[in-house]
Amino acid sequence: MSELIRLENLSKSYLTNEVLTEVLFDLSFKIAKGEFVALMGPSGSGKSTLMHIMGFLDRPSTGKYFFSGEETSAFSDEELAVIRNQKIGFVFQSFFLLPKSTVLDNVKLPLLYSEATDHDALARKALEAVGLTHRLGHFSNQLSGGEKQRVAIARALVNDPDLIFADEPTGNLDSKSGNQVMEILENLHEQGKTIILVTHEQDTANHADRLIKIRDGRLVEDGPIKEHRSAKDGELRK
Repeated sequence: MSELIRLENLSKSYLTNEVLTEVLFDLSFKIAKGEFVALMGPSGSGKSTLMHIMGFLDRPSTGKYFFSGEETSAFSDEELAVIRNQKIGFVFQSFFLLPKSTVLDNVKLPLLYSEATDHDALARKALEAVGLTHRLGHFSNQLSGGEKQRVAIARALVNDPDLIFADEPTGNLDSKSGNQVMEILENLHEQGKTIILVTHEQDTANHADRLIKIRDGRLVEDGPIKEHRSAKDGELRK
């Protein structure tokens, strides 16, 4: 698999009222196209900041970030916005749907900034991928939590991105709805999408193939999920 993401000695800090807060420290790793990676850490570990940097919602303070082989520090905000719109899809815990807009219109939102012309057809195709074509005329505030998250996934898919970030996608869902959402993400991975799953829960992380764990802004673990499953199974057998 070819490389999609590479971080080299990446760090992030914020200066507020002359107080320097360091969040990420000297992170280096690669993610290949088509991988399903769980980015895991407790609250305050820096995983959301790292996701924002990899998703071009923020910039690193030091170090280098390569995306599809290109070093991104010299990219303008406009160039990053285009990459974010065309190459990346986001799924958030809180859905961020417009409550007074239909499901179809919510899914079409990212297309406002694309060169695509047949917005309705693309949105319908994305909704078909998550099994919600029967809801396209409903308003988002008429949906269950699980349906809202599936709409959010369809919205993330509508521009056919290379990479999907799923930030605690099951955090507001019951177990049945959460399992449905994770099954959709697994299917997208099988279709070749790169998935980065941001979570603090091991059970959710176990759906991925690789675990990158950070604590206090530092990389503490990076390896195949099967190793963690085996270790967990071994503990249960004791």
